[in-house]
Amino acid sequence: MAKRREVEREVLGSIGELASSGLPAAALFRELHTLLLEPLGYDGGCWHGNDPVTGFPTSTVADGLDPAQFEQAVHLELQGEDSTTFTAIRTAGHRAQTVDRATDGRPERSVRYRELLNPCGYGDELRINFDVGGGRWGSAAFMRERARGRYDLPDLRLAERVAAPIGAALRDTHLAALRGARPLPPAPAPAVAILDRYGRLRSADAAARELIGRMAEPTAHTGGVPSGFLTVARQAARCGGPAEVRVCTPDGQWLSLHASPLDGRRGGVAVVASPASPVQRLPLAILAHGLSPREQEVALHAVRGASTKDIAALLHLTVPTVQQHVTAILHKTGVRSRRELVALLMADHLPTLGLPPR
Repeated sequence: MAKRREVEREVLGSIGELASSGLPAAALFRELHTLLLEPLGYDGGCWHGNDPVTGFPTSTVADGLDPAQFEQAVHLELQGEDSTTFTAIRTAGHRAQTVDRATDGRPERSVRYRELLNPCGYGDELRINFDVGGGRWGSAAFMRERARGRYDLPDLRLAERVAAPIGAALRDTHLAALRGARPLPPAPAPAVAILDRYGRLRSADAAARELIGRMAEPTAHTGGVPSGFLTVARQAARCGGPAEVRVCTPDGQWLSLHASPLDGRRGGVAVVASPASPVQRLPLAILAHGLSPREQEVALHAVRGASTKDIAALLHLTVPTVQQHVTAILHKTGVRSRRELVALLMADHLPTLGLPPR
């Protein structure tokens, strides 16, 4: 037990060092994968960066997995009713969970286990949600081969302990990406791609093909469609209506991916990619600055131009309480006035404000 606790301390210390290194999300995932491989004892892993507002995965870094299984994994995550999905684990109030424990020791009750894990030779899977401050910043799944046995309580405890610091590190990568965002091009034309109902690319215009090439994830899957495109399309197909997600390209451009089903649920899905406006980035920017839920509400009304008195009436608070929240918001965001706050959260190109790194 003492040795296990020492391992936990070492792992948490290393995560803290990685969090302060300023690595982008993909590089951070690769370092974390190597760091946790032995302490958690997995044979393959998949890391996702998420749109923290919707929770949809927008990027993937995988190691030790069959890329041909990626589309099926996305389908089971978004389409299936299963106690082992990231959403189900979160709804149950867990930061981390294993297939074995989620099914009370009967993994065959899980569709994901029957159709994906077991056929690939895995006996158990450990899943973690990296949720911090109301944002769903990322998630990870670690598969263990059947011969190595199932995850035990110390494994689960370590997973639960690393969830929060990794979530905070991913939140900081989003904030860095927002502050380093490329300015919007003048009158940008959207890029359009058509995916079939299984998430495979059917057709695309020149802009979409160039964008898909820029966002390629060679270690994740074989279909050639980036995670953000695939997950927003599958979500639109699942609900039979539009779906939207925000995503940052590897070269720092923030995009809005809007998906709509064609010809009903059995047809394809159109995905339109266009630069994300400051208004579309606003919810993400508010979350990325680590504001409390009440501070987020106050900040949103302040950006909309509401006075302190108006905010108090809208949120059923006293004026002094609103003033206290505004003071805390200015401190956390590193600005001195409401005007600077609006400029910070709504600017097209945040580095022009000369703000220090977080």
